Amino acid sequence: MDNIRLGLLGYGTVGSGVAQILEQNTEDIETRTDAKIKIKSVLVRDLTKPRDQHGDFRFTDQSEAVLHDPEIDIIVEVMGGIEPARTYIHEALRHGKNVVTANKDLLALHGEELFEAAKASGKDLYFEASVAGGIPIIAVLKQSLAANRITGLIGIINGTTNYILTAMSNEHRGYQEVLSEAQKLGYAESDPSSDVDGLDAARKLAILASLAFNSRVTLPDVFVEGISHITREDLEYAEELGYTIKLLAIAKHQDEGVEVRVHPAFLPKSHPLASVNGVYNAIFVVGDAVGETMFYGRGAGSLPTGSAVVSDIIQVTRNIQANSTSAISCTCYHNLPVKASQDFTTAYYVRLLVKDEPRVLATLALLFAEANISFASIIQKPRGHEQAEIVLVTHPCRESQLQEALDSVKAYSKVLKVYNVIRFEIGNE
Repeated sequence: MDNIRLGLLGYGTVGSGVAQILEQNTEDIETRTDAKIKIKSVLVRDLTKPRDQHGDFRFTDQSEAVLHDPEIDIIVEVMGGIEPARTYIHEALRHGKNVVTANKDLLALHGEELFEAAKASGKDLYFEASVAGGIPIIAVLKQSLAANRITGLIGIINGTTNYILTAMSNEHRGYQEVLSEAQKLGYAESDPSSDVDGLDAARKLAILASLAFNSRVTLPDVFVEGISHITREDLEYAEELGYTIKLLAIAKHQDEGVEVRVHPAFLPKSHPLASVNGVYNAIFVVGDAVGETMFYGRGAGSLPTGSAVVSDIIQVTRNIQANSTSAISCTCYHNLPVKASQDFTTAYYVRLLVKDEPRVLATLALLFAEANISFASIIQKPRGHEQAEIVLVTHPCRESQLQEALDSVKAYSKVLKVYNVIRFEIGNE
């Protein structure tokens, strides 16, 4: 039986989960790999911090003791952030180590250079845990669906925002109240901006889209809009119209290029993703051969994410045994253009406060018609003091057309306020 030694960079939520899984499932892992996989060293910042240790290994605050150790076969990076993780991974590859990482931030910005470094060293760089926690979506896109041309994917890939929107919708509560609750429960950070502003989902989408379309997509390519402007009223209108609102990560491969965007969207209740609630994640993938598929599970947490990391460790171990490391390297062999946001086409929900007077609705219809936009439905409700609230649902149009119409609407003296504008998403057709 082979001996495979691991060096962990970091021992926080994910690192401790990796160690726990390796300890509690030792017999099964050894049987499946014909190898004894053991952690030898763990790099931490503070050696005095108390930790639950799962296994017989040593902690060190010296990176060289892990990265330069000739007995270590696989470096497992679970420290997060850009630096020093980026430098450490490069150094590990230069010293002939295979690498497993869970670092979505790093891959979304610097994935290309890291994959090139892994290829040059002839070593593996695996990253299943970088997206959607325990859901095995990376292996699916790189291997299981490799026979397909992926035409699109839609994901709920941030548990914090999904928890907030689910609670707001089901319990008719406000955004700030639910966000505070999520922070108390540990579902949201004290600074939740990365989650609620959509950046966390955008980083993950950059990785998924690169794999799905075999073309490099980085974080700056992704259009991003967060959920902080979503209100109870918007969710109530969604219910009335037969929809729910989710923060969606959307990627489409179209004739004119790749479309990548993260934003709140009206999603039909009949769509499989509409029933994904709470902190759960799901990714809906459409391939030309397989058709529609969906992958669902816990998108974060010590053991779910640790499960993905250990699955990569097992696969890298098998590659080492078969002398086939770097067999599946970077798959971005296309260079597809990325569509600009003004070229996105979708339907829109527009909620307005207007003066309750004759011809106001007719004028609004004219302003939208001048931008070549028609309405699919209209809802009008009195709001007292000779005011009315109007919800306009448009037929699909280009983002540039909608902005043209909104400029005219905002200049119209009878419009008192534009409350919100939210896109629709009905699928990947």
